[in-house]
Amino acid sequence: MARPDKAAAVAELADQFRDSNAAVLTEYRGLTVAQLKTLRRSLGEDAQYAVVKNTLTKIAANEAGISTLDDLFNGPTAVAFITGDPVVSAKGLRDFAKDNPNLVIKGGVLDGKALSADEIKKLADLESREVLLAKLAGAFKGKQTQTAQLFKALPSKFVRTAEALRAKQAEQGGAE
Repeated sequence: MARPDKAAAVAELADQFRDSNAAVLTEYRGLTVAQLKTLRRSLGEDAQYAVVKNTLTKIAANEAGISTLDDLFNGPTAVAFITGDPVVSAKGLRDFAKDNPNLVIKGGVLDGKALSADEIKKLADLESREVLLAKLAGAFKGKQTQTAQLFKALPSKFVRTAEALRAKQAEQGGAE
């Protein structure tokens, strides 16, 4: 790899692998340029979809410390480099692949862990990070409300019990 243009391409791809939270390898054979443009839009703002050369990308992935993808670099390959929420981009890929069967998800990597195509589809079935955080916040709020109602109920229950005791004593003639 003596050519400077290839060395620069490998360095750029290695930086993209290092800077991204996830990378998904796909086969795009049979897709038109317009379909690829639609796919890029469906991935969201935090993902970059690039058609790559297998040999250079394999070298770049190895330089970035990712050797688990070596078997996936065959046939026409494109990589979705995801810097944001991987669930959003995985949903975009899954939904696009449903409408366009020519897009084949080969596999990928998420935070250094290799993912199969099935695992990427399972990732796409998850709710987005924002939705999960909202559900968690709602659960915390619900528990706080229950706790507040419990603390509010204890003094009022004590007052009702004391009042019942006072009334019972008054009834029995032992009231003060």
